[in-house]
Amino acid sequence: MRSKIDFVIIWVDGNDPEWKREKNKFKGTVNGCEDDSEHRYRDWDNLRYWFRGVEKFSPWVRTVHFVTWGHLPKWLNTNNPKLNIVKHADYIPERFLPTFSSHTIELNLHRIEGLAERFVYFNDDMFILKPMKEKDFFRNGKPCDSAILNVHCYNMEDMVIMAPFRNIGVINHEFNMKDVIKNNITGWFNWKYGINNLRNLVLLPCPRFPGMLQQHLPTSFCKSTFKEVWKKYPEILEETCCHRFREMTDVNQWVFKEWQIANGFFSPRSLHIGKNIPAYHIKDAVDCIKNQKVKMMCLNDTEMSAGRFNECVKMINSAFECILPSKSSFEI
Repeated sequence: MRSKIDFVIIWVDGNDPEWKREKNKFKGTVNGCEDDSEHRYRDWDNLRYWFRGVEKFSPWVRTVHFVTWGHLPKWLNTNNPKLNIVKHADYIPERFLPTFSSHTIELNLHRIEGLAERFVYFNDDMFILKPMKEKDFFRNGKPCDSAILNVHCYNMEDMVIMAPFRNIGVINHEFNMKDVIKNNITGWFNWKYGINNLRNLVLLPCPRFPGMLQQHLPTSFCKSTFKEVWKKYPEILEETCCHRFREMTDVNQWVFKEWQIANGFFSPRSLHIGKNIPAYHIKDAVDCIKNQKVKMMCLNDTEMSAGRFNECVKMINSAFECILPSKSSFEI
């Protein structure tokens, strides 16, 4: 029986001159609180390994929805029957376009034509390194996730850190933390969380959700969750979508993830399924890939010199070549 789970990946070619020209048209129209850092857009030239990992380690996926501004990798086999190429204009409402914000791109994913009710969302820096089963993402129709409380700490030098504050504000407006945990004890205190159960225990006296721990890994979603949140909080979501670039007042796709958790609509999963590694820990990332230490990994790009960046690209792609040397059917 064919899987009913889709994968969605968003990608941008930061080297595309036409895309750069369009972005620069709007660069001067924002209010100075936007995130337009170079490392948000630059290409590590390793997208082919994402497709190879999907085909080798998750061949059961129904459809891969490849979301792009309009550009495509030259090597991509656009005739692959499992591939659905989605341009921003195909699903994002016209009033929000053009956009250079991943938040806008993410918040509207449910509008993709033909998207399955159950799907897994990937950034283009998130990779599958080992065989994965459908039950790693969904169990009994519910998204797999970890319900772990966290304390968000504001850093005014990093505007992106504000999104979790905005997200949890929506959750606290809609849900009562005490009731949520009381009604789903085994979802919040679960052996799969290991020592992280202590986080929930220590933060339990809080009057509201202080925040939720995020791994920055591929996320399991139900399309109906997006529709529900859009129906209840359209003003907040639209405000974010009207921003051409990421801004401090934005929410992001984690608001849907946290909604699923607060709603009790999830199946507990261990955090050991994946790892988020900053690019400045490049040796750890290379080791993680070569030795396939986890099922999923996120290589979180950070600011670095051009020379160091080029060096890191070679190291990472060499590591991927060790475990995924063969072309996938997604390549010409």
